[in-house]
Amino acid sequence: MSEAQKTAVIIGAGPAGMSCAYFLAIEGYKPVVFEKEAAPGGMLVNGIPAFRVDKAVVNSEIEVLREMGVEFRCGVEVGRDVTIQQLRDEGYKAFYVAVGLQKATALGIEGEQLKGVTGGLDFLRRVNAGEAVQLKGDTIVIGGGNAAIDVARTALRKGKGKVQMFCLEKDEDMPTVPEEKNAGLEDGVVINNCWGPKRIIGEKGKVTGVEFMRCVSVKDEDGKFNPVYDENETLTVPCSNVLVAIGQRSDYGTLLAGTKAETPDGRLIDCDKITFQSAEPDIFIGGDCATGPDSVVGGVNRGKEAASSIDRYLGGDGQVIAHKY
Repeated sequence: MSEAQKTAVIIGAGPAGMSCAYFLAIEGYKPVVFEKEAAPGGMLVNGIPAFRVDKAVVNSEIEVLREMGVEFRCGVEVGRDVTIQQLRDEGYKAFYVAVGLQKATALGIEGEQLKGVTGGLDFLRRVNAGEAVQLKGDTIVIGGGNAAIDVARTALRKGKGKVQMFCLEKDEDMPTVPEEKNAGLEDGVVINNCWGPKRIIGEKGKVTGVEFMRCVSVKDEDGKFNPVYDENETLTVPCSNVLVAIGQRSDYGTLLAGTKAETPDGRLIDCDKITFQSAEPDIFIGGDCATGPDSVVGGVNRGKEAASSIDRYLGGDGQVIAHKY
């Protein structure tokens, strides 16, 4: 394999992207990682709270990657500052798109524009950036996944008021892992199950509470997300802050412009479930933008698998994981 062939671009410096870069570097590639944020790390740095992940450990791992020959180009957004085609013209032969889902999903209900209503991921990003975030009064977190737990636990640490979570699912069906949920309960988070937000209430442009309606079921007979509510059973809860953590989306911008890679549902990028190869042969998809929200471990594992697929595509034996790890 020529040196020209042993070049690959990683787009996104989160767990999946860094994992892919690591395994490609072990195999002798010289991966270049593009990250639109000011520093690499993805949600490990910008999203997951510091009390869960030691940022110093993450930074030390990033330094190991640099010592292995991985190049990081931060503050560069592929699609805006440079295109995939331009990178192809420079000689890069394969691309791993692992930009993650770093945009909070909106509720789409009345009152969401009120002051005091914030996306959970935006809240975590501000805290991780070192901003002097201080919550006054009680806080409601809407959502029941791992991200919602992180948001609620962080909210407790950034204020003196009560923090309550409200989610559609029954306790046993919550999408968070039990360990995370139990950690939240131990911190003092109050979890309210089987309630969905009907509207956010406010006065003079500022949130004052949330009206909830009883959620009877979350999925239909086919197992698809299709909540059913009993709007005759409602609950109004006063609060000063609402943090929305019901899901995540990605903002691809013009990243995929000029390529055949597609986002059929406007959220995930279509790709082969085994090789992670998109409709564009040299573009591979990874991390949450391929699978939906996943754990850090899941992202790392998929980064390994993608490195194997990229190696095979570039003429290698695809045994990156088997004989190098």
